[in-house]
Amino acid sequence: MEDSKVVSTSEHLLEVKDLTTRFDIEGGQVYAVNGVSYTLDEGEALGVVGESGCGKSVHALSIMRLIPIPPGRIEKGEVSFKGRDLLKLSDDEMRQIRGKDISMIFQDPMTSWNPVLTIGFQIMEALQLHMGMDKVAAHARAIELLELVGVPEPSLRVDDYPHQFSGGMRQRAMIALALACNPSVLIADEPTTALDVTIQAQIVDLVKRLQQKLGMAVIWITHDLGVVAGLADRVNVMYAGRIVETGPITEIYKNPRHPYTVGLLGSLPSIGERTGERLFSIPGEPPDLIGLPKGCAFAPRCNYRTERCWNETPELEEVSPGHYAACWEKDKVRKMQ
Repeated sequence: MEDSKVVSTSEHLLEVKDLTTRFDIEGGQVYAVNGVSYTLDEGEALGVVGESGCGKSVHALSIMRLIPIPPGRIEKGEVSFKGRDLLKLSDDEMRQIRGKDISMIFQDPMTSWNPVLTIGFQIMEALQLHMGMDKVAAHARAIELLELVGVPEPSLRVDDYPHQFSGGMRQRAMIALALACNPSVLIADEPTTALDVTIQAQIVDLVKRLQQKLGMAVIWITHDLGVVAGLADRVNVMYAGRIVETGPITEIYKNPRHPYTVGLLGSLPSIGERTGERLFSIPGEPPDLIGLPKGCAFAPRCNYRTERCWNETPELEEVSPGHYAACWEKDKVRKMQ
């Protein structure tokens, strides 16, 4: 079964079909995103997990039409938002959607801000551009947004520059900017990676509370399955630019059917029964995405591989209601857990 068949024909807020993104570099062609398909409904939280370089961020940047062209290009696919294919819109039309209907929180809260403009000015700019507010109304709304995300003394901090904020507060302000125009979809691209553990937990809790309060849909991109455990309704597990397993978060944790997902879950630290045991590690290294070989990309690192895995690429197949896995040996994976 092809990945695109996982996507229902019913109405969804966001519908991604067969998204394929390439980068042309001196050494060849990088197969960054390879036929990604999924849906997102209003108010839903979707986790996208996988190792660095698996295509998580590139797929999100493709949705936002922020891929640098050249060397990148969206080779094929469809990204339907409220019935409109974002990949077919003009640059001007896409700018009206980006930041207003679909917002993105980036990984590094320092480089995401313009260092010579105040935090308040940058939030006000979005409000004036997309919401048609005058300067006075935008300034007042910027203060409200900073208060919403937990920035202390927002009426004073609104005129501070990015370097005057701590890393955690910069990320909170970035969330305020992302929420400024009441987006329908918020894409969070590893927004806690550059922060310490306690601040990470605060940011995750903040986004979860804001999602419930505002009713927006969230795509949370991370390399850590533990982060999305209490945040997401569903999860897409990505490897080598493809979704290799997808389903409800509880089902994925309880009954993983792809060896890569099993490895990711096994590498999570635990304070329960496994205390004192060595953490599981997945052998080998992620594949080189320049000219992917045929067959399953995970085969060189997999303990379940057979001859078929080297020659044929498995497609997503339903293993239980709403739960899909792309593995020739998924039944063996279940038995060996």
